[in-house]
Amino acid sequence: MSQRPKRGVLPPAQENIEKIEKVVNDGNSYGAQQMYKSMCARYVSAQRYSEALDLLQSGACLQLKKNQITCGAELAALFVDTLVKGKIPYNDESLGRVRKIYELFPQIPVKHDLGLDDDVQELAEALGAAKIRVECCSSFLKAALRWSVEFGAPRLGSPEIHVMLAEYLYSESPELDMARVSYHFVRGNNPMKLLLL
Repeated sequence: MSQRPKRGVLPPAQENIEKIEKVVNDGNSYGAQQMYKSMCARYVSAQRYSEALDLLQSGACLQLKKNQITCGAELAALFVDTLVKGKIPYNDESLGRVRKIYELFPQIPVKHDLGLDDDVQELAEALGAAKIRVECCSSFLKAALRWSVEFGAPRLGSPEIHVMLAEYLYSESPELDMARVSYHFVRGNNPMKLLLL
């Protein structure tokens, strides 16, 4: 039987991850969100950045899997903020963590060719949801680009993150802005991909 840690002593992050996952799985995304944020703040103030990152990555991924986009995006933004606070270098491992979160943002292309039977209300809801997804994902990836510039990526930011942002904007934006898409593809590590669009 494990002893309860003394007051003020933080348990390993994995204990909190499991506890908060249960709250999310029980359907209380908002309550879980508050728990993720308060626990993260405690790990960061104790300068236990690695555990704070584990907690935030787990939370962002779980919320996004549960289609809680704004909650997941908020934790994703806190993840990047913690990368900065912890002065975590841009490398394959940290980039991989950003990619794992990015890959869980929903990809639901918006129908641009409408038939006469399409429900206007349904379309309006789909467009609104798409805008929120794009804003949330873009905000996360732009923050990740700023972090990458500061902590070891090339001067214009991580080419891989530029490609993630370009692809998401291209596939998910209800109002496609090819200038923005092109801007990120050109700074990415595969500018030829732009020609295939």
